[in-house]
Amino acid sequence: MARYTGPKFKLSRRLGISLSGTGKELAKRPFPPGQHGSNQRRKISNYGMQLQEKQKLRHMYGLGEKQFKTLFNKATGMKGIAGENFMILLESRLDNLVYRLGFSNSRAGARQLVSHGHVTVNGKKVDIASYAVSTGDVIGLRERSRSLSSIKEALANRVHLPAYVEFEEAAMEGKYIRLPERSELSQDIDEKQIVEFYNR
Repeated sequence: MARYTGPKFKLSRRLGISLSGTGKELAKRPFPPGQHGSNQRRKISNYGMQLQEKQKLRHMYGLGEKQFKTLFNKATGMKGIAGENFMILLESRLDNLVYRLGFSNSRAGARQLVSHGHVTVNGKKVDIASYAVSTGDVIGLRERSRSLSSIKEALANRVHLPAYVEFEEAAMEGKYIRLPERSELSQDIDEKQIVEFYNR
């Protein structure tokens, strides 16, 4: 399945979650899009709820269906709780950590920075958005990319820096110091429903 390229605000309203993380999409109209969106009273089946949780998480991180399921299968083969492992694997993607460090104000923008060759891991250029960052890895920018106005603007507008990364302002680089805990990740997602969706 191809990556979704339609209106992000409409998708956010349909899923009932802010995909941008700002909450702007749901501020004025916190109901599904469409002529009858504000007074929909449909009862959702168990399958529908599981599918909705899966779609929320998939669109939040901007992954295609095949890539999403491949990562889920990897998470189920790891020790621990499959749902939590899955969310940690998603959070450990290079494009997501570029976004978390504030080099971009969206995951889509972060993915573009990586694919265009602006990002380095431990001093070496990495242009694969799905690259799995290990704890201790240092994420930075290539020398010629540090003066990009879009990056400077995103860093200036960064609101929150997660506790599992640290950022060195002078060097314009960040370090993935530890794996995130479940409590530090999105509380809008019920990962147990996603596990049930794939295990049905």
